[in-house]
Amino acid sequence: MPRLRVGVIFGGRSGEHEVSLASAASVIAALETRGHVVVPLGIARDGRWLVGGDPLRALAAEARLALPADDAAGAVKKALADRADTAEASTTAGLVRAEPAGGLPAELRQGLDVVFIALHGPYGEDGTIQGLLELADVPYVGAGVLASAVGMDKVTMKTIFCAHGLPIVEHAVVLRAEWRRAPSAVERRIAAAIGFPCFVKPSNLGSSVGIGRVSGAAALPAALEDAARYDRKLLVERAVHGREVEVSVLGNDEPLASLPGEVTYDGEWYDYATKYAEGQARLTVPAPVTPEQTGRFQELAVAAFRAIDCAGMARVDFFLEGDRILVNEINTIPGFTATSAYARMWEASGLAYPALVDRLLALALERHREHAR
Repeated sequence: MPRLRVGVIFGGRSGEHEVSLASAASVIAALETRGHVVVPLGIARDGRWLVGGDPLRALAAEARLALPADDAAGAVKKALADRADTAEASTTAGLVRAEPAGGLPAELRQGLDVVFIALHGPYGEDGTIQGLLELADVPYVGAGVLASAVGMDKVTMKTIFCAHGLPIVEHAVVLRAEWRRAPSAVERRIAAAIGFPCFVKPSNLGSSVGIGRVSGAAALPAALEDAARYDRKLLVERAVHGREVEVSVLGNDEPLASLPGEVTYDGEWYDYATKYAEGQARLTVPAPVTPEQTGRFQELAVAAFRAIDCAGMARVDFFLEGDRILVNEINTIPGFTATSAYARMWEASGLAYPALVDRLLALALERHREHAR
């Protein structure tokens, strides 16, 4: 691949700000290893763009100061520690130029061959930044506006999966206004349609933020109220007693699926703390499943990718309940450090991390050319 000038966007306004910084640190290192010119483009928690100097170091130092000492996100803190020295934070920040929230920095308006979006959650994974880049006519890695928005909204995602005949977990949808207006009716509907245990989730957040496991009717109101703090639309799903399997997908109109990986963990369920605390979650690649199941996981992963008209990359998460495979969700910007599940599954499938990054750049440029026709 020729030497490219690559913008990397990271940080952002969502609750997954620190996870984004960890992904960006790995992406930048891989890009530099491949000889590309990196233009870091940070977004602070208040929406300001940070450009020039080393905005990743500045945001990483700020994030390390903000994380409590007992924060469970050990892997995130470790990644940020490699980038930031809090003693240098004020000096480094002085080299960074801040632009108003919503403004488009000059670095993004001119001189970039392609952008790698390393944002997670709302305002990054939901189609908003993708729309901005479309308006600026800048090629970018990953899904377009439509697929990003659908992939972020769990309720809409499930609706589309159902329309495409994909096997999914039994679920119900609750609007915050409905819950506040008629809580007893909502509780009765969930108990009858879904039962217990179940999970209550905000429709538009990632990394298990705002999700609660409900073991019985008495705990349901608190879980609904907690999830309603994050979103007006809530998803309630039956708790699946089974194994958790993931597959990485790569491509545009002819996507490929990696070998599947199985996630195991020590906690009761795969919450935020379990995902990011060191040693709490383990990924086995390839997953210990039959060849027939491997093929089915890959087939369903590609089907889910195509169902939402995804592009570039995605990680598709599954449940294996007995012999039954259920599609859980699709993540259009999965965690992207070299040790994240997405990269590890491709590594086991024969595609190393730096080459994976290059392939994603090529797919972004290919998609941009296709749209220009």
